[in-house]
Amino acid sequence: MTTKNNQGEQAPDTPQKKIVLAGGTGFIGQYIQKYYQQLGYQVIIITRRPDPASQEPQISWNDTSGIAFALENAALVVNLAGKSVNCRYTKHNKQLIFSSRLKTTAKLGEAIARCQHPPALWINSSTATIYRHAEDHQMTEKNGQIGAGFSVEVAKAWEKAFFGFHLPETRQAALRISIVLGQNGGALPAYKRLVRFGLGGVQGSGNQMFSWVHIADVASAIRYIEDQELTGIFNLAAPEAVTNREFMRALRSEVKMPLGIPLALPQSALLLKLGAGIIGTSSELLLKSRWVYPENLLEKGFIFQYPNLKEALHQILSRQ
Repeated sequence: MTTKNNQGEQAPDTPQKKIVLAGGTGFIGQYIQKYYQQLGYQVIIITRRPDPASQEPQISWNDTSGIAFALENAALVVNLAGKSVNCRYTKHNKQLIFSSRLKTTAKLGEAIARCQHPPALWINSSTATIYRHAEDHQMTEKNGQIGAGFSVEVAKAWEKAFFGFHLPETRQAALRISIVLGQNGGALPAYKRLVRFGLGGVQGSGNQMFSWVHIADVASAIRYIEDQELTGIFNLAAPEAVTNREFMRALRSEVKMPLGIPLALPQSALLLKLGAGIIGTSSELLLKSRWVYPENLLEKGFIFQYPNLKEALHQILSRQ
């Protein structure tokens, strides 16, 4: 739309802002795509399998020139690419989890470095599971203690690859994302399956902390980092973490399932394995205590729309 200045003269249209979503066809990516489209952005998606019927531009990871062209003058690049960790931790899957993150991050960084007009901001996904198993106190960006094990090694390598690029004209921010709750994807449908199979009691001791974030707050946090010109590492988790026991109780209440068999070790080792199989993941993801606090976002003034688990679950499940 043509606008007028204070003298009533016509001014040229403001160029449409552009966001490039790498790995944008997944659960989080689809939500961010719609969110930014509603803000008036052009959305370009980089994906392994472009859909020729898509109404939005989609570029293959093999299209190096296409990626370079898309990145020129972009306001924002968000990299969500990587094989889901909600899978069995076989040797093959572990290799894919590593390689899918490191290769895509490297490809984006190299392409941005060659840009004549590079993106203003590059946000790269990371994971809140980088911290140790914590039931004693919350993990912040400043004081959180890095853990050990496969998932932690993935997170460390991912962030090292990302921050290994020094891009003077592009701000960089890494999101240590906790378990994302939302419709049509993420962890919630898997946990609902457990509840509906009658296995919606606690997993393990039930005392492990469950850090979570509503999908709407993921999108608005990305927008806030862009708008406030922030950089660095950000824990993306609701400020009110709960125990596994509290989470399962709240979920059973919301889906009107009063009872659930606990998957507690060592008595229910087989049931725990069964439960992990039902939701298609490793038992590590059920038992690790993630107690993550979004100190950096809160200190910068970000306000979570859904800080409370009960309200978040009701908003999501009442619309299904």
